[in-house]
Amino acid sequence: MSALQEIVETPPIETTPKKYMALGTYASVVVVVLLCAAPLIAKNFVIFQMTMVLIYAIAVLALNILTGGSGQFSLGQSAFYALGAYTSAILMEVFGVNYALTLPVAGGICFIAGYLFGLPALRLSGIYLALATFALATAMPQLLKLHYFEAWTGGVQGLVITKPDAPFGLPLSQDMWLYYFVLVVSMAIYVASVNLLKSRSGRAMMAIRDNEIAASAMGVDVALYKTLAFGVSAGITGVAGGLGAIAVQFVAPDSYTIQLAIALFLGMVVGGVGWLPGSIVGAAFIVFVPNIAEHFSKGLSGAVFGLILVLIIFVLPHGSRQIAYTVQGWFHKLRK
Repeated sequence: MSALQEIVETPPIETTPKKYMALGTYASVVVVVLLCAAPLIAKNFVIFQMTMVLIYAIAVLALNILTGGSGQFSLGQSAFYALGAYTSAILMEVFGVNYALTLPVAGGICFIAGYLFGLPALRLSGIYLALATFALATAMPQLLKLHYFEAWTGGVQGLVITKPDAPFGLPLSQDMWLYYFVLVVSMAIYVASVNLLKSRSGRAMMAIRDNEIAASAMGVDVALYKTLAFGVSAGITGVAGGLGAIAVQFVAPDSYTIQLAIALFLGMVVGGVGWLPGSIVGAAFIVFVPNIAEHFSKGLSGAVFGLILVLIIFVLPHGSRQIAYTVQGWFHKLRK
């Protein structure tokens, strides 16, 4: 089969139309108010869990830009998450850099890594691209254990990170301050991502997603925008990795295995492919559903988790966006 035949016969990814990629103004305000008020009535461990939901939401959103925006499958996001986490950890603990300043560095390094990985990946598509990224995710933990980098990475033992205190003497606990810091970063990334997909570059990516041959015929630089999508997705994932390292206060190679990449992919599917607000729903699924499954049965938690996932896929094949559209339809009927 020729490369042209493979591209033509690859089924299109069912995603969200551009005008439905973000929440409306009123819904966005309600969500932001709820997110800001939640830590005021929660305990520190719950605040930590909500912080991890926001961090994973950033990583799921990054994958959504790659798959839902440009139509490229990836099972290697855990590699860029690990790279971002180690970048922030090394800058903080080895070089004494402020935690906030490590995030743009982590994002920039991961952007370059993702862009460079996207160049040879241009020759791949569909399941072949997924397998290539799967290999990247599998190799990354082993690379981090190499003795060449042990002076910086800590090898198998990893690195311990000091959790930052609230600045300016604010009367906030470490967990609460970190939650609000992550919330601000995640909101900024969300707004920037929505604007990206609505921009000329976003329209080019979605044209490639829908029909690569037609996009090329219309003058879209397919190679440029496919590698750009990889770079942007990896850069955002790197920021999420840096935030995750700060929140967990520890980085180790075995924390970033292929299971993390699969979890992020599941989060994208549950949230809704191409629907950016669904990223936080998918992230909540990653954080809370395994605990719920273990609550039902510790010995069969994996089976319960799988059963919940299959049930969600059958009942909500389009993820959380299906619920959002249904609720939106009810509100429109009530207004009329």
